[in-house]
Amino acid sequence: MTGRPLLLVEDTPSLQLVYESVLRSAGHEVQSADDAASGLAAFKTLQPPVVLLDLMLPDRDGLDLMREFLTIKPDTHVIVITANGSINKAVAAMRAGAHEFLVKPFDEQRFLNAIDNALAGTTDNGPASANGKAATAPGDFIGESEPMRQVYAKIGSVARSMATVFITGESGTGKELCAQAVHDLSNRARGPFVPLNCGAIPSELLESEVFGHVKGSFTGAISDKPGAAAAADGGTLFLDEICELDLNLQTKLLRFLQTSTIQPVGATRSRKVNVRIICATNRDPLQEVRRGRFREDLYYRLHVVPILMPPLRERGDDVVAIAEAALARFACEEGRQFRDIDPDVKTLFRALDWPGNVRQLLNVMRHVVVLNDGPTVTRAMLPFELHHELERAGDAAQESAAPQVPLEGLVGRTLAEIERLVIEETIARHGGSVPKAARVLDVSPSTLYRKIESWKQRS
Repeated sequence: MTGRPLLLVEDTPSLQLVYESVLRSAGHEVQSADDAASGLAAFKTLQPPVVLLDLMLPDRDGLDLMREFLTIKPDTHVIVITANGSINKAVAAMRAGAHEFLVKPFDEQRFLNAIDNALAGTTDNGPASANGKAATAPGDFIGESEPMRQVYAKIGSVARSMATVFITGESGTGKELCAQAVHDLSNRARGPFVPLNCGAIPSELLESEVFGHVKGSFTGAISDKPGAAAAADGGTLFLDEICELDLNLQTKLLRFLQTSTIQPVGATRSRKVNVRIICATNRDPLQEVRRGRFREDLYYRLHVVPILMPPLRERGDDVVAIAEAALARFACEEGRQFRDIDPDVKTLFRALDWPGNVRQLLNVMRHVVVLNDGPTVTRAMLPFELHHELERAGDAAQESAAPQVPLEGLVGRTLAEIERLVIEETIARHGGSVPKAARVLDVSPSTLYRKIESWKQRS
């Protein structure tokens, strides 16, 4: 099936024979080596498109050997093989340039799928450029800032592998767009892309949603239902908010990742599926592991190729480009005459913190278009909440620039006296505005009004 043979570097004779048999039965030509020295010699002679490399070799560290392979021939696709207890090493290999990793024991179909995907990725027959990087913003992404260029390059590099992608980032940064782009640039683009929000489904129904159920398996199961994993067979399963998974279901997901088999709720038999996993979360997954809310072994199995989506506030002029694109689209949908955005509004957009990121910006533009007509978006058209956010940002900046209160003036006073001094000073610094002072002090205005009234009664 290939012009040049595959190279297998495996030091266990029995496993070497099994792998050779499976590969040759599938039509692949293969040459084997049983240690690093013979493997390197064979690599230099064969220049193979794909290498199957056991990371545990008798004469040299497999990860070090892989790096030498990639130095000699950078476009080689290396599939590393590791034991279940060495997943951390496999993750390190992926980050060092491996195409995919297999954890022993793995089934024949999983093995052949990894080979087929690696071989398909050795030729440039898709939207990625020759060096594996995405030449332009993939999918529906908008923006050319440096943080996003790094994301595009990562997507282009990982898309054609079978490696699990773990996307992190704040809410609204475009994690699902990233997952869709990875799928669309992959060899599975013609297969289904099935998104599942783990945080939006009740925990008691989540197993059924992921793995399916058979009729009568529980109250309300009136017919057989294929789960998301079965629906994604031949394509990509996107598990959004993965850290919301119940710990019991995390165990079943880990088993699914290791065996590529699913067993619907109530079923007596399992079945094989060929699915690539992409997952995402707006939490810190390692912190969730430390807190005991996410399995460590599942984390290392999923966290192979991490992609961090940058917040909108770190993307510079991308905020304006996204706003302009959204304005054109929404104006067309709503039949409005908007054509551009006032420079003052662009400056404002660049200054805002955007806690809701791109999703918040899109909501703002939709609000403007629905409630106004063109031709230009002005500051007066923006929702009140945005003005409030800008005012709060200005207050915070003013507070940070204000001189620090010397402790010498507070030491020796009672807490009640200190509280009164702080409240009165804060109100004074905000032009006598109690509501503004309340926002800075993180209390309700009514609380301050009551305290002010009590002070007047005492004096």
